[in-house]
Amino acid sequence: MILPWTIYADGSAVPNPGRMGLGAVLVAPDGTRHLLSMATDARGCNNEAEARALMAALRDAQARGATALQIYSDSSLLVAQLGARDEPPVLRLAALYEEAQALLATFAQTSLHWIPRHKNGEADALARAALGLLPKRLAMSTKKRRR
Repeated sequence: MILPWTIYADGSAVPNPGRMGLGAVLVAPDGTRHLLSMATDARGCNNEAEARALMAALRDAQARGATALQIYSDSSLLVAQLGARDEPPVLRLAALYEEAQALLATFAQTSLHWIPRHKNGEADALARAALGLLPKRLAMSTKKRRR
């Protein structure tokens, strides 16, 4: 039985579209955690950032010898585009999703799941940190309140 790695991936674009930050948490079958936080040179939208974050995580997992993956993302579009066979393609992002699909195909087993945003907080914080931003909870709490 192949024990899967777990990936939590998230991307940010600031502004949207704008600079893209990629974040991911990779958890090996033995529980070892690997964090990914990087900015891209390219500009793009949040959906592009989500796909690029997943692809960066897939490449990292591949380099670490992973062969089976359980992947979690809070992007319903990403999960639908990569997981559903009858989902109509988003033409503007089709090449990016094809590249992600090709990377997924290099693993013996993969499963892709949508999770609510609040359950993907660590990957989101890593994506934001790549852009020099605070995690959303801290950013929200430091804003001045109107009276």
